[in-house]
Amino acid sequence: MSLLLPDSGLLFWMFLSFGIVFVILAKYGFPVIIKMVEGRKTYIDQSLEVAREANAQLSKLKAEGDALVAAANKEQGRILKEAMEERDKIVHEARKQAEIAAQKELDAVKQQIQIEKDEAIRDIRRQVAVLSVDIAEKVLRKNLADKDAQMGMIDRMLDEVLTPNKN
Repeated sequence: MSLLLPDSGLLFWMFLSFGIVFVILAKYGFPVIIKMVEGRKTYIDQSLEVAREANAQLSKLKAEGDALVAAANKEQGRILKEAMEERDKIVHEARKQAEIAAQKELDAVKQQIQIEKDEAIRDIRRQVAVLSVDIAEKVLRKNLADKDAQMGMIDRMLDEVLTPNKN
C-alpha cells in the first residue's frame, strides 16, 4: 500500500495547511479583495457614465455651436443686406439732392440771364429813345423853321394822338 500512498502524512498536512490558509483568506482576505474589486468596478462604471455624459454634452455643445454659427451667418447676411440697402438709399438721396441743387443753380442762372436780358432791352430802348428824340429834334428844327409849318405839324400830331385814344 505504500506504493499508492507514498506519504500520506505529508498529504494530510498539506490539506490541513491549505484549509487553514483558505479559511483565513476566506475570513480576512477575500472580503477585502472582493471589496476592492467591486470598488474598482464601481469606479470604472462611474467613469464610463461620466464619459457618456461628457460625450452627450460635447455633442450638445457641438450642435449648439453649429446652430450659433448658422445664426451668425444668417445675421451677417441680414446685416450685409441692410447695409447694401442703406448704401443704395444714401446714393439715391445724394443723387436726388444733387439734382435739386443743379436745378436750383440752373433756375438761378436762367433768372440772372432773364434779368440781364431785360436790363439790356431797357438799355437799348433808352438808347433808341434818346436817338429818336435827337433825330426828331434835328428833323423838327429843320422842318419847323417857319411858323406856319410849326402850326401844321402840331395840328397833325394832336390829331394822331387823339385818334388812337378814341379807338
